[in-house]
Amino acid sequence: MSVVADLDRSLRRVRRRAALDALLAWAVLPLAAASLLWRWPGAVMAMALTALAALVAGAAVMRRLRRFDRVWLARQLDASRPDLEDSTTLLFAAPDSLAPLQRLQRERLEQRLRARPAPDLRPPWSLRAVGTAWLALLAICAAVVLWPAPQPASGAPPAAASGVPPAQAPVLVAQSLRVQPPAYTGVEPAASAALDAQAPAGSTLSWTLRFAPQPDAAELVFHDGERIVLERDGEDWRGSLVLRASSLYRVVPAGAADAAGSAPLHRLDAIPDQPPRVRVLAPERSLTQMAPGQREWALEFEASDDHGVAARARLLVTRTEGTGENIRFQDHVRVLHGRGDGRTRRFATRLQPADFGLQRGEDLVARLEVLDNRAPQPQLARSASVILRWPPEPVLGADGLDGLARQVLPAYFRSQRQIIIDAEALIAQRPQLATEEFERRSDLLGVDQRLLRLRYGQFLGEESEGGRSLPTSDLSADDGHDDGQDAAAGAGGPDPAHGHDHDEPGAAPPGGFGQVGDVLEEFGHTHDIAEAATLLDPETRETLRGALREMWQSELHLRQAAPRQALPYAHRALELIKQVQQAERIYLQRVGTQLPPIDESRRLGGDRDGLRNRALPPLAAPAGADVLAGAWQSLAPGVVDAPAATLDALQDWADTQADRLDDPLAWIAAIDALRQDPGCDACRRELRGLVWGALPRPAGGWVPRVDDALSRRYLEALDADAPDADGEAR
Repeated sequence: MSVVADLDRSLRRVRRRAALDALLAWAVLPLAAASLLWRWPGAVMAMALTALAALVAGAAVMRRLRRFDRVWLARQLDASRPDLEDSTTLLFAAPDSLAPLQRLQRERLEQRLRARPAPDLRPPWSLRAVGTAWLALLAICAAVVLWPAPQPASGAPPAAASGVPPAQAPVLVAQSLRVQPPAYTGVEPAASAALDAQAPAGSTLSWTLRFAPQPDAAELVFHDGERIVLERDGEDWRGSLVLRASSLYRVVPAGAADAAGSAPLHRLDAIPDQPPRVRVLAPERSLTQMAPGQREWALEFEASDDHGVAARARLLVTRTEGTGENIRFQDHVRVLHGRGDGRTRRFATRLQPADFGLQRGEDLVARLEVLDNRAPQPQLARSASVILRWPPEPVLGADGLDGLARQVLPAYFRSQRQIIIDAEALIAQRPQLATEEFERRSDLLGVDQRLLRLRYGQFLGEESEGGRSLPTSDLSADDGHDDGQDAAAGAGGPDPAHGHDHDEPGAAPPGGFGQVGDVLEEFGHTHDIAEAATLLDPETRETLRGALREMWQSELHLRQAAPRQALPYAHRALELIKQVQQAERIYLQRVGTQLPPIDESRRLGGDRDGLRNRALPPLAAPAGADVLAGAWQSLAPGVVDAPAATLDALQDWADTQADRLDDPLAWIAAIDALRQDPGCDACRRELRGLVWGALPRPAGGWVPRVDDALSRRYLEALDADAPDADGEAR
């Protein structure tokens, strides 16, 4: 037989010794499990635990055998035989893979092993470990045999004395919970053996329970005090409930000792039906400007819901009519039909703005209103509003404040030249007109001149005054004779000959409907002063004041039926208005920060009179902070038992703060679990984690420096390390 075969046979003897030694040490584990389960009712559980212990023992044996292989054998031979020259691994290598020198060394090793066989490398027996394990097994078996059998409850007569078997408390031996979701959800009914459930709100829950022995009555007791009495149906007990909100409950059979306090809590989670969600797909922007020649407006919405969206939806379209404060609304409703499955539908349509009578400067506002399938009352949701705007006619050259004035009050700076043209025409027609007609038309021109003067007077802060009504007035009409005078708009000024004349009989505000100046002139009552008008610089105000004086003279002669004498004043007023237009007249005065002057006499004087403590008052602790802090300390790992008073205070706090807590039922369940088993470390950690999440955050602040020995040494060390004037540390 070859040397390698002898070595392999020696390795097998080593592995047998190691396997037997490990088996003697680990076989105690399944035997101990079997002896403990002798007192444990339930054959299935006993067999499962014993099999698990046997698997653990087998795994331990295999792990130890994995150490003993050819590599281990070569190391042991090299360590025990110096004549092998640390070359034992050459014996287990393939001959073809060896070099000539290695083959020569291998032959030398084989000769030495034939002359002197390898030593016995079997590991010694682990007598201490094996003995300790079997002694522990004997102790466990003795404890199991000598452990006293459970005694009947106190007060119950023993079986031998009474001759009647002791009464047993009802035990739940079979259970089933069936969940019937509402029909609109489309969720199939389901049944499970677990008494905890999650179901859509409005689901019908049906319990089927079986007890051994049969109790006289049974009920479900909820954490809020509600009770459901179970009805007996043969060997089963049945009950039902419509789930409206999440809750905790216990199964309490009659006859169970302290069943209401010791029965485990089960949780029912009601999943609320979410309202539908509506998303605008088109247009991409909420405000869309109507393009020239556009005839259609494409709209597309997407609605989704957890239990389905109604196939029909309402499109609410609102048209705005008018401008400024005089805006009216016209509502229209159109019914759209969606495409897609029940949970996600798309609603698309194309609106013709002309069908709604949309005009320039008006808007069309559209939003979709959808319903879900909840019964009996569906939930409603609306999309964001999308707007289609038809821009008004653009105003040429309307830039900045000048353009704003021209856009809002277009008639204020067009009438002075028209008055001059009309006066010249009246003078030319004088021979053909009767005296009464000539005087009437001249008086009308005077009234127009007066109204124009009042409008310009508003820019000087003057007060408006009324005027007698006119049958016709072309003051605000665009007659094509535009002065181009885009000076700052204004209206009204005091007539030097009049004063406060707000309610002159027959007065009527001039201008068109909706004009800003007209609204101010009709409903306003201003008492501003000329110096308060800051939109015009002093030189421009003086020029405008001269134009008003010329208008006053022109008005005076026109009212006296002397248009020829009024023309020079009207022309000078027109020239002054043009100067106002060409001036850099509109500006906003910059107002900077004006700090009070520093009193140099008080600086660095050390005067502390009038100074007071500016420390902020301490923040008030939130309600229940002391309860949480006490519970956090009582639930610490070092504390043996959490006092019942702490749990009661924590329960009261959780009841009052239920609306602020994320999961109030988790607090109730955690407190109840710790009440039933005060030594449960997992229950303690869970409740302490809830308390930690509810603890208020400490308010940030600063800690004043304490003048003690340690602080002084620290400051002295800093001074010692600081460099001196030469750059070297002191």
